[in-house]
Amino acid sequence: MSIFVIDDHPLMREAVVMLIRRINSNAKIVELDRVAAIAPAVETHGVPELICLDLKLPDTHGVSGVREIKQSYPTVPLLVLSASPSGDFEDLSIEAGADAYVPKSAGAGEIANALKVFLLDDPDAEPGTAPEKLSKRQKQLLIMLDKGLSNRDIAEELKISEHTVKVHLWRLFRRLNVKSRSQASHLARTQGLL
Repeated sequence: MSIFVIDDHPLMREAVVMLIRRINSNAKIVELDRVAAIAPAVETHGVPELICLDLKLPDTHGVSGVREIKQSYPTVPLLVLSASPSGDFEDLSIEAGADAYVPKSAGAGEIANALKVFLLDDPDAEPGTAPEKLSKRQKQLLIMLDKGLSNRDIAEELKISEHTVKVHLWRLFRRLNVKSRSQASHLARTQGLL
């Protein structure tokens, strides 16, 4: 697995790399300090399987980097790790194409939980579960979506952060090939997944 960690602050890059190594010690990690370094890195290392991006870089600000990356690599999952509070840039990042947004202030545990969703094949799958089946966590999410629970309500019920809920929902939507809560709920009802 190849991962690009893009942050102009060396200490933050190193911290994200350490978290990734704890989750997947075999991951090939490429550290970059600006968006412009992505194309040369792709030529050298190939297209990554995940990009972790800070929003404030020397050659971008705000969500312009998200748009630029998604235009060039639309199928690569993009996790935004930003010093900006989620209220400031989360919705803008998602609208620009980011798959998940976690503020750096969330702490190492929460950032690691978000990374696990992207790095592990299925972090909630029980051993021996067929890959075509949904994990226990994914089934829980579908039931909660069908009840109309908000992300905050789901987080409280599962005793996880709201950011982790968003990342889990992203993974679920991707697995079901849907784009919204209502599509996921409808599919679950019509396919007998509830």
